[in-house]
Amino acid sequence: MTFWGGLDDRGVALAFGALIVVGELSLPRDSGAVRAGATPATGAHDREAAPLGTAAALSYALLADAGGAAQVVSVVFAASLLGNVPHIWRGRTDVPDRLARRVLTVGFAAICFQPLYARGLFGAWGGTAHALLLLALLVLTALCDAVLAAALAHCRTGWPFGPLLRDELRGLPGIGSAVCATGAVMALAVAVVGLWALPVFCLPLLLTQLSVRRYAAVRATYRQTIASLARATEVAGCTPAGHARRVAALSQAVGRDLGLSGPDLTVLEYAALMHDIGQLSLVDPVPAGATAGLPPAEQRRIALLGGAVVRQTGVDAAVAVVVERQADPYPEQPMAARIVRTVNAYEEKARDAGPGGPLKALEELRLGTAGDYAPEVVESLARVLSRGGLRLPLAG
Repeated sequence: MTFWGGLDDRGVALAFGALIVVGELSLPRDSGAVRAGATPATGAHDREAAPLGTAAALSYALLADAGGAAQVVSVVFAASLLGNVPHIWRGRTDVPDRLARRVLTVGFAAICFQPLYARGLFGAWGGTAHALLLLALLVLTALCDAVLAAALAHCRTGWPFGPLLRDELRGLPGIGSAVCATGAVMALAVAVVGLWALPVFCLPLLLTQLSVRRYAAVRATYRQTIASLARATEVAGCTPAGHARRVAALSQAVGRDLGLSGPDLTVLEYAALMHDIGQLSLVDPVPAGATAGLPPAEQRRIALLGGAVVRQTGVDAAVAVVVERQADPYPEQPMAARIVRTVNAYEEKARDAGPGGPLKALEELRLGTAGDYAPEVVESLARVLSRGGLRLPLAG
């Protein structure tokens, strides 16, 4: 209806639309869970992959002469869709989620701001009251965006909503606050000095986006280094191929189910990848790398050796603690160590049990909850397996 009836102040609409398109085109080719079948990143993921496009859309929603909420939503949707055409062509799977989140968040801001401005409320208040009202609107918009992002992730992955929302709220003080502030300042500046304010205020955000992308690249390289180090046990013939990767993937799923998020999930992933690295120090290898069936004293010795190796690599000391304590009695273990121990035992037992191995392995773990495995972790593992939380083969 907006495009059929024409746009109010077409030049401004086209300028903001072009800025949104540029912001979407600058989106990294690979970030977060963008490829079909990719495993979502753990820890502090790339919460805002296209801050320039988001800031421009928010700024247009808060612009005095935007032409109403309907026009704001129409322009933002059309520009965002146009900017995502190359990403759709490359097969990115996160585009529908991001478009829905963008349109709903901007629509919320526009519906709150435009009618109030049209009634003259902002002009009547002026001064400090005007600034406080705008600040309150930005806070509500940021909260709305966080809830939408968590809801979309919950629907897509089945992970608990609470930890996902907590992750999103933790990300708000970072680049989220910069995006909101830039959007508000751009809207005020355009109202005063015109469209020339757009390139002036976009440059700092572009530099911020570049810095965030470089930081994400460093984190990805760090994770790849840890994954390569974890494969040392496979190359040496101490563990079957893919064992560490499978334990890490299933441990993450169980951690999500138990409510872990952010840095805790990152520590869990790294510890799960490196949980068998102590076997490199053994003179006589453990057959098939199966440590779950060893005597408790031998399990603890291998765990301590692994923790010593992890400390020498320079990885976070919290990862070494989890590796060292994975063989302790479960009441004395941190939650990450309980998860790694349970998932490692499940993978080893399911791999060696033949047909029906997963069910047999899960039953053995339940029988071992009296002293070896934490009952809550075993039940969480059962829930994850029942809803297909891991689609990785047990061998190879």
